[in-house]
Amino acid sequence: MDDYMFREYVKQAKTVAEETTFLEIFSYSDPSLNTVKEEPLTTDELENFLHQQGAFQPPILPTGITRVAGLRMILQQNASHPETFSPQYISLKQRAYVSMVETMRLPYRGIESTSVVGPFFWAAFDQDEERPHLQILFRKSDVRKKGLTRGWELMLSHDMLGGMTMGYCKGTSSSDIVECVRHLKACALQIGHPMLLPTIIFSHDMSSKTDIKQREARDWLRKLEHAVSMRQEIDDKESYVDQDGLVDFDLINRHLVECHSQVLWKRPKAYMQILQSFDEAMELFKSAAENGGRWQGELKKLNASMLSRHEFYRKKLQGIDSYAYTTLQRLAIQRSALYNIIAQRESKLNFQMAGEQRKLAHASKRDSGAQKTIALLGALFLPGAFLASMFSMSFFNFQNGVVDVNPEGPIVSESFWIYWAVTIPLTLLIVGLWHYWERRKERRYQEEDLLLEKGVESMEIQIQAQMRRRTMSKVATWDTKAT
Repeated sequence: MDDYMFREYVKQAKTVAEETTFLEIFSYSDPSLNTVKEEPLTTDELENFLHQQGAFQPPILPTGITRVAGLRMILQQNASHPETFSPQYISLKQRAYVSMVETMRLPYRGIESTSVVGPFFWAAFDQDEERPHLQILFRKSDVRKKGLTRGWELMLSHDMLGGMTMGYCKGTSSSDIVECVRHLKACALQIGHPMLLPTIIFSHDMSSKTDIKQREARDWLRKLEHAVSMRQEIDDKESYVDQDGLVDFDLINRHLVECHSQVLWKRPKAYMQILQSFDEAMELFKSAAENGGRWQGELKKLNASMLSRHEFYRKKLQGIDSYAYTTLQRLAIQRSALYNIIAQRESKLNFQMAGEQRKLAHASKRDSGAQKTIALLGALFLPGAFLASMFSMSFFNFQNGVVDVNPEGPIVSESFWIYWAVTIPLTLLIVGLWHYWERRKERRYQEEDLLLEKGVESMEIQIQAQMRRRTMSKVATWDTKAT
């Protein structure tokens, strides 16, 4: 089943090209004959390397000299293709990849692990009972960063009878694979243990960088605590408060998020699970080595040393886990305090804005009341005034037609058209002047609106400055120096 699924996954996989080298380390009963060799490996020489043909034939040993252990690996230490660690991507041609896995007895499941997340480790024996091989998968691949995939992977197969370890290793420049290989070369006398290279990779991954990251996060946290709750544990020159006593809350909020992300870098629980898997794999190797008569001398000492190192890292990770937990809790407290401060200041801002709006509403109400009064008076007196003024003109003579005065005279004068000839143009002129005045008034209102908006922006800046001003008293704040 495994071989069928392996070939199906290989058919579906896409290939990318990476610079390839080979590494051979052989340890003999005579240490003076030990060899360490690393050279470029071209595509046309890959099959010769896999089958130890041509330039890769094993050397003829002097009489009485035996090979104690050996390691033969294909390396791609500076993988640079953007998709090199994407799911379902391999760094060799499909045919060459199949030949490498089958010839070196590497785990078929390796290609199925291209999509795993986080640090991943797996170890088990193959199904060959006559000549068992301990197969190991160890990898970690990250998401893209600046368009590039990152990570490293390791596939190993250790011959329990011959002590030969075969493998394939790939890593990007962001990993420590180059340093790990250099470290491996320096440990040539200990290559008989299949967990040597995984332990070296784990050691580099759990270097002092992890502790330094947590220390930097805690120092960053103290600066944030000084800015939010005024804990006096740093120098004032390192704080977020400027000379005017103002604090940029947006900057603090962003830094809280970044600090939280830094604390979560390389979660200890995941790596403690890897250590547990390491111990299980070493127990498998120990049982098989004892049955094969290899469990003695330097191999036994090396195994004990590696177990001790694993326990050291386990304790170290437990300390980091507790330290990170405390940092996260303190970050949560500061985030809650910051949100409360911002909410209080926003409430104050809303209250001030509501006060200004209330003043505007009262002023508008007073203006509308005055306008209603004027409109009402105009509606009451305008019809009567119009009729009184019109009928009082000389164009009308209501005395005409009266018998005792002038019974033949007309009531409306023949010159009544003069009234309309003057009134209509004058009315149009007045309406035109009113329209012109309204246009000027609208422009003036627009200018006043712009000035009002600038005034509102200035008021908002002043209020925000007041919001950013630290109002807490140092006397009322917990000071660790006083305890």
